[in-house]
Amino acid sequence: MSIICFDLEGPLATQDNAYELMKLFPEGGLIFEVISRYDDLLTLVARFDYEPGDTLALIAPFLVCHGIKEHDISALARKATLTAGAVSLISRLSAQGWKIFCISTSYEQYAKRVAHRLGIFSQNVACTSFPLDKLSQELSKDDFHFLETVEKDILNRHTIDDNWIKKRLDLFYWKELPKTNLGRLVQQVQPVGGQRKVEALRHFADAQKQPFPNWVVVGDSITDFKMLQAIDQAGGLAIAFNANEYALPYATIGLASTHLDDLRPVLEMWKKGKRPAVEKLVREKEKAGGSNDRGNFHWLAGIKSIAAPLEVHKQIRRVVREEAAKLG
Repeated sequence: MSIICFDLEGPLATQDNAYELMKLFPEGGLIFEVISRYDDLLTLVARFDYEPGDTLALIAPFLVCHGIKEHDISALARKATLTAGAVSLISRLSAQGWKIFCISTSYEQYAKRVAHRLGIFSQNVACTSFPLDKLSQELSKDDFHFLETVEKDILNRHTIDDNWIKKRLDLFYWKELPKTNLGRLVQQVQPVGGQRKVEALRHFADAQKQPFPNWVVVGDSITDFKMLQAIDQAGGLAIAFNANEYALPYATIGLASTHLDDLRPVLEMWKKGKRPAVEKLVREKEKAGGSNDRGNFHWLAGIKSIAAPLEVHKQIRRVVREEAAKLG
């Protein structure tokens, strides 16, 4: 059996759903960029009980405060831009008998609708449960005092650096917020990122009776690095697609391209001869070089420096993902 699991945002869809949701209210995009950077900082210092992608819990109070509803999330899913080549690749893989899964940090109302557009069954999607409308009903205006204050601090700050972000948001999320009902809201949201992606993948692997060495996974960002690492170390195939510096070091191979279906020959080779066959093909393609913004392959397993491939990935990531490219 051939079996593959994609991250959603990046490999399959170009936008960042949480970013787009936050931009539905004034200055929400800027606030999200600060919180997203805070997510990176918490991940890099390995804060206890914090996973990359928990941004989706951190922004929940802001979405409630500004009246964002579940139907707003669904509306974004209907108009989300799919990565070029994603539909054709998924369709071809399905026709060839591949089992296709998706593990996404995105909210359920978004992830499952986008996956449906791509032809991925809902039962094969793991994502973040977020009963936003229900949570909104449990709160009143009195709960938003600390949130309104931190918003003003972010928007009125002339220079926002990592030290300020860490100090101000540590105070907000771990001291001020727990005193309010909003603190309980944050605790109820458990984004599927980091180690939770590995656990979701293990659940799918057990259900399919397919151990990690048999899996192909595709990811691009900080929420994916543990999943990429787990599959690469198990001897499976971990693919970094237009990845950033947080994901690239943990992958088996990298592909920087504006079209996801450039992966097709690699997946065909995996089906024929697993990692040895893939390595031979990728090294040949790496030597030949890509064609502008297409087919830039790199063999990453055991590489000493990711500097050269990272530069190519950054360049094409900016083209494909636009504003979302600057997020961790």
